[in-house]
This record gives sequence, structure tokens and C-alpha cells, in this order.
Amino acid sequence: MPLPEIIATETLATTRFFKIEALDLRFSNGVERRYERLPAGGAEGVIVVAVNAQNELLLIREYAAGFHEMQLTLPKGLVEAEESLEAAASRELAEEAGFGAKRTELVKRLTLAPGHMGFAINVVFATDLYAHQLQGDEPEPIELVPWPLQRLDELLHSDEFCEARAIAALSLCRPLFSQRLKGAGKPTKRG
Repeated sequence: MPLPEIIATETLATTRFFKIEALDLRFSNGVERRYERLPAGGAEGVIVVAVNAQNELLLIREYAAGFHEMQLTLPKGLVEAEESLEAAASRELAEEAGFGAKRTELVKRLTLAPGHMGFAINVVFATDLYAHQLQGDEPEPIELVPWPLQRLDELLHSDEFCEARAIAALSLCRPLFSQRLKGAGKPTKRG
């Protein structure tokens, strides 16, 4: 099916973070409609699924302005200009959780409400963590909440852990968790 033709665009509002745009479209069957969207601004985000040496997820509890509440979630943020996804993930992890990652792996790019928003967030799996704190842009310190991988199902069903991006990220990383947990039970060789 072909993309609809854009007849006109109009900026309806602009804020410090958002631009709201109207699209006048003509579909292949001749129907014309106006859509409103938050267009892609070129920026993408990362959401970091970090697992430490004790097989704990590094969660954070931070303020969620959309609901005016504190929520348990994963470290995340925007990718800066000229920054790789992996570098952005390590930076966000350091700013929000106080750790860097020697190993990062892109898991999947997710779109969010693509009918209305031109924004994607990239799930990055981070391991081989080390203490590394960077100053972030949060107004107060973020609480770090280590969570045992063995209790993943409990986390996914917790009322406090309800952000869809974080739930999707953990679900996508579940096979990677299984590999880690299998390796954790193996005896180590001593030389």
C-alpha cells in the first residue's frame, strides 16, 4: 500500500521539548484527512537493561511528570548528536544509576505510538558493569533499586513497575537473562 500524499503541513505549537504539527494527507483512494503528530526531531532514545555481576537488574525510581508520581523503571534518555546508541546507553546508565558498562548490545528499536509520534527508543543490554557516576540533568538524585533476575516475573506484575517501554525491554531481554542465569550455576575452574 502506498504512503499517503502530504498536501500541507502546519506547526500548531512549539515548546522547549515538543513540536505539534498538523499533516493534511491524501490517501490512495482519494480520501483527505488531517492528522496531528509530534514529528520526528532526529533524536532517538535509549533504554538500558543493565545486569550486574550478582545477576541483578539495575532499576531506578524517578519522578514521572505525566502521572505526577514516582515510578520504578529502567535508566533511559536521549541520544546526543554524534553519539552512538551504545555510548548513549553507557552515559545514561552512569548518570542515572552510577555505573558504566564495558559491554553493550543493541537488542531492538521500538517505536512509541507511531500514529502520533515520530520517536523511537532503542533497547540496549548492558553487562560487565563498573562504578562510574556522571552528573545528569535530574533535579534530585535518582534512587537505584537492584532487582534479582530470579524475581523478574514479580517485577513485571508489580503495580509500581508499569512503564510499557521498560516492560517491553525486559521481555525482549528475557532470553539473554536465561543465558546469564544458566552460566551463574556452573562451577568455576581453579588453576
